[in-house]
Amino acid sequence: MSKKLGCLHAHYSNVEYIETALSSYDIDLIHFVEPGLMHRVSSDTGFKEIDAQKKVKEQLEWIAECKVDAILITCTNYIALLNENQLSSSIPIIKIDEPFFEAIINIQEPLTILFTNPATVNGTMERLENVTKTSQTDLNIEVKVLNHSFDLLMQGLNEKYNQEIEIFIAHLLQEQNRVIAVAQLSMVEASIQVEKKTNKVIINPLDTLVSYVVTTLKLEKKPKVTLK
Repeated sequence: MSKKLGCLHAHYSNVEYIETALSSYDIDLIHFVEPGLMHRVSSDTGFKEIDAQKKVKEQLEWIAECKVDAILITCTNYIALLNENQLSSSIPIIKIDEPFFEAIINIQEPLTILFTNPATVNGTMERLENVTKTSQTDLNIEVKVLNHSFDLLMQGLNEKYNQEIEIFIAHLLQEQNRVIAVAQLSMVEASIQVEKKTNKVIINPLDTLVSYVVTTLKLEKKPKVTLK
C-alpha cells in the first residue's frame, strides 16, 4: 500500500517541486497551501506570535486527521512557529530544512547560503545556528540575499526569476572559492542549471529532502511500465 504524505506549503509554487521530486516513488502526496498566514505575520502588528503558533497547530492537526503517514512542512517560517509538544497527534513531522542543515554541517569548507526571500532568512539562520550549537559544529557561513528577485516569482515571472538566480550564482563561482547552497525550493531549478553548466555541486533543500523522505518512509520505486 502506498504511503501518504501530507505537505504543508506557504506558497503554491512548492507543490510542483515536491510532486516532481517524488514522482518516481510509490507515494500519495496530499497538498495543503496556506500563503495567508505568513502574509499576516509580516503585515499585521496585532497578530502575535502565539496566534501564529495556534494557527500552525490547527493546520497540522487538520492534516493529521486526513490519515497521512507523515507530514512535510516546506516553509522554514512555519517550522520556526511549530511547537511539537502542543500537538495531539504523534504522526511524524518532516521539516524540509533539517536534512538540508545536516548536509551543510557535513561541509568542512567555507559556505555561502543564498536566499531570494528576505522574510525567510532570520528563521532559517536561527534554526541552523541552533543545530550547529547542538552538534558543536563551527561553521564558516556567509549569507547573501538576491534583493527584489523574489518579487518576480510572486508576479509569475518564473523564467526571469530563474535567470537572475543563475547569473548571480555564476558570478559568485567566479569571484570566490566557497561552497554554495540555495536555501529555498524556488531556487532549486536555477541551481541545477548552473550545476550542469559548471560541474560545480550546489547544495539545495530538495535533493537532501528526497533522500530523507525515501529513507524515513521506506519508499519503493514505482514499477516501470513497459510498452508492448
